[in-house]
Amino acid sequence: MESVKKRKFGVLSDGTKVNLYTVSNGELTFSASDYGATLTSIIVPSKKHGKADVLLFPSTFDGAVRCNSWFGALVGRFANRISGASFSLDGSKYTLTANEGSNCLHSGYPKYCKMMWEADAVETPNAVGIRFKRTSPDGEQGFPGNVQFEVLYLLSAHNELTMRYRAETDQATPINITNHAYFNLAGSGTILNHTAQIASDSVLEIDDCTIPTGQYITVAGTPFDFKEPHQIGERISDAALQKTRGYDHCFVLDNKGKVRKFAVFTDPVSGRTMSCATNQPGFQLYTGNFLDNAEGRDGQLYGAYSGFCVETQQFPDAPNKPDFPSCIVRPGESYDAITTFSFTW
Repeated sequence: MESVKKRKFGVLSDGTKVNLYTVSNGELTFSASDYGATLTSIIVPSKKHGKADVLLFPSTFDGAVRCNSWFGALVGRFANRISGASFSLDGSKYTLTANEGSNCLHSGYPKYCKMMWEADAVETPNAVGIRFKRTSPDGEQGFPGNVQFEVLYLLSAHNELTMRYRAETDQATPINITNHAYFNLAGSGTILNHTAQIASDSVLEIDDCTIPTGQYITVAGTPFDFKEPHQIGERISDAALQKTRGYDHCFVLDNKGKVRKFAVFTDPVSGRTMSCATNQPGFQLYTGNFLDNAEGRDGQLYGAYSGFCVETQQFPDAPNKPDFPSCIVRPGESYDAITTFSFTW
């Protein structure tokens, strides 16, 4: 296993120097930046078409600063949506940024992916990678509590990229961290011909604002049924997906807090496959429905369905849905979310 390599990525307008960290095991290579703890690149071989970067991302540092499409972004303090941009906890009401109509998407502002994080190389018995740290102060984005975050991106010799999110707080607060990486296992073009197989019996029903209603939809007989492999685009024009223009839904996982495999995505042309495992209760499958000529790699402009996201997480709007699994972390407790993406070709 190679050591982590560090190089200059760019300079922010205030003069802050930004670094890029690259890890390789001789077959697979990934890079991430201390600007946002952002995942910028995953280079994966194939037997038929050589190597390709399977992440959507701008080609330049300036493009990364301009980017508002969440490419490779670390999302927190609470990923996904919170209805009414507010929630109540222990008798107090907290108001967040209303940045998607009257609701809060991905915690509003300031974004974690636009902040600087402390970074250093880290080695475990089975992997090498990067550790990012940051303290989120009480009141940031409207959330209570000073929260100490540690984010680990680790690469094993078996081509497994593991993302581990840890947090501790001095006040009760919702915590729900994910990475918003957009994957395209072909490296370019559309992901509609990618196949997906997902071990999920139900998805969360959503209203017209993509907020969960609190009800569950059984996937059998619907376009959400990926128990057997289906092309992502096979049923994407189904009426059930029209209000979101494609998949933007939380699939319910039955992993009971254990790290378990829940999905496999495959590009049939290159033969690249990505298997996914997590200890989280759900994941948001998003198929890039609203990408609109976003600045991309090597002169590409990313349009709708240029990439798909596998956002492992707590359920959307969990702070306002007492029947959902609890997303509240209290003093003396720890938040520990794990997701692994395993690549074969």
